Amino acid sequence: MGEKYKERLLQLEKVLLLNNAEIDLGDLRLCCSFGVPDSLRPLCWRLLLGYLPVERQQWPAYLRKQREIYNSLIEDVIVHPDQSSAAPDHKIAEDHPLNLNPNSQWNNYFKDNEILAQIDKDVRRLCPEIDFFQRITSYPHRSAAKVNLSRRIRQENLYSEVPPSNHFSAGNFIASPTKTASKEYSNVVDENVEYHWQVVERVLFMYSKLNPGVKYVQGMNEIMGPLYYVFASDADSEWAEAAEADTYYCFQLLMSEIKDNFIKTLDTSNCGIESLLVEFYEILKNCDPELYNHLVDVGIKPQFYAFRWLSLLLSQEFSLPDVINIWDSLFSSPDRLRFLHWICLAMMEKVRVPLLEGDFTSCLEMLQNYHETDVGELIVVAHKMNEGCYCFKNLCKDSIKNGFTKLELNPTVKITSAFSNVLKTLSKK
Repeated sequence: MGEKYKERLLQLEKVLLLNNAEIDLGDLRLCCSFGVPDSLRPLCWRLLLGYLPVERQQWPAYLRKQREIYNSLIEDVIVHPDQSSAAPDHKIAEDHPLNLNPNSQWNNYFKDNEILAQIDKDVRRLCPEIDFFQRITSYPHRSAAKVNLSRRIRQENLYSEVPPSNHFSAGNFIASPTKTASKEYSNVVDENVEYHWQVVERVLFMYSKLNPGVKYVQGMNEIMGPLYYVFASDADSEWAEAAEADTYYCFQLLMSEIKDNFIKTLDTSNCGIESLLVEFYEILKNCDPELYNHLVDVGIKPQFYAFRWLSLLLSQEFSLPDVINIWDSLFSSPDRLRFLHWICLAMMEKVRVPLLEGDFTSCLEMLQNYHETDVGELIVVAHKMNEGCYCFKNLCKDSIKNGFTKLELNPTVKITSAFSNVLKTLSKK
């Protein structure tokens, strides 16, 4: 395993060589499609998400400019907010806290606090399987750290009146996010100290303010969490220090592809989450009609499980190391949403036999609380499905092993599974 891991690392390093004036994205996608070593992941994700230009010589000036722009936005929106987002001067006679005018500066201030209350509630319970977000960051924002957003809403007692801002409902059997801590993460009183969850809170609030058509919807925190974790965990201190700004831009780029899933008014359109669910169920129907018909017969709708799978990019179904490994492959794909469908279908094929034997209750339990599995194997099967070389049970007579149609384990499969197991082992230390 050690030699094969080194071989994968060597291939990726060749693509990222310092003397390569331009990064070949095709080669990079190929090298990252089954997983990325921890040391190279922050750089690879920045490239795969389209944040970094492929011309290496542009990086210093480009990154400096982007990070300066972000810090300038922080100053304008949070540290020294303009009149549209801050509490106005009490001396202004024509405006006051009870002003019902939609253009009232106070009205905008209170609306911001409602959104901030939801963000605060969500980020305080982010990724409970690790203690990373409860730790103090080594790189608090020089000026924004003094503005404690969480304290701002709690002082005004808005926290108990968090407005509903999500698609997940207790009704209709739609599964809500489950990976949340049993109690809230603590706050700090030192204005020069920040926890990692507070950085995520600030970035989400910035996104909400700068994208008023989307704002913040519950679940976005689950998308941002892994991004920030990867960038903030960079062994290179210079890159880790810029994790907040780079997370914001990469989140913007990723959301440009999936934001329609979070806009409720687009749910029933041809670009909303309902359209994505229909497309997924059509793939299941065409690839495995027997399983499709059984789920229909017992009353399992894709909204009950695939809604969360697709809208949150599987971030709620697996532990953070496994999610990161899946995202390596997802970000490497030229058609990310299509490849996400294949990973979801691989998950269903993995538990195909018990699903076919189950009733409504047992099937729903299996799909809403997916069991721990080797995500490396899921990724390999998803690639085979995407390439059209996976043989579904109802389409061939090969025997089944572990729920999958029997496939010869080639070196790529073995390497991927081994790499996934290494990530799991390290995450438990």
